[in-house]
Amino acid sequence: MSSKYVIGYDGSAESARAVEFAIEQAKASGAAIIVAHVLEWSPYSFLTPEEIEERHARRKDELARAEKAVIEPLVKKLDASGLKVETVIKYGNVTDILCSVAKDSGASQIFIGRTGGGIAARVFGSVAGTLAQSAPVPCTIVP
Repeated sequence: MSSKYVIGYDGSAESARAVEFAIEQAKASGAAIIVAHVLEWSPYSFLTPEEIEERHARRKDELARAEKAVIEPLVKKLDASGLKVETVIKYGNVTDILCSVAKDSGASQIFIGRTGGGIAARVFGSVAGTLAQSAPVPCTIVP
């Protein structure tokens, strides 16, 4: 059974470095890759039926835009790698979604790019820090 690697990708330079590193590792081990793009969506509890319908329509539009603008260009680039590539685009908390994708797919590792730190990361936490603590599989944080 071959391995699968989940790569968190948001279109940033940091996530592009994670993709490049994960590709090298996947080629060396014969693993397939799953590129996961997460759109954060804050839930609102008290919405009217009209607002819920409007939000649902916006979500569909945003998913389509993410597929076309973020994922399709990367997949075209990865076609030359010779690796099996799957993609996932979901709404939610980045850490929760990456962990869920890893569990559901039977992945053996997660790769993400580190975006820095700063005061916000120290106060509120960072995706990298939270993922390193909660990932169900080893997590590689690429500088």
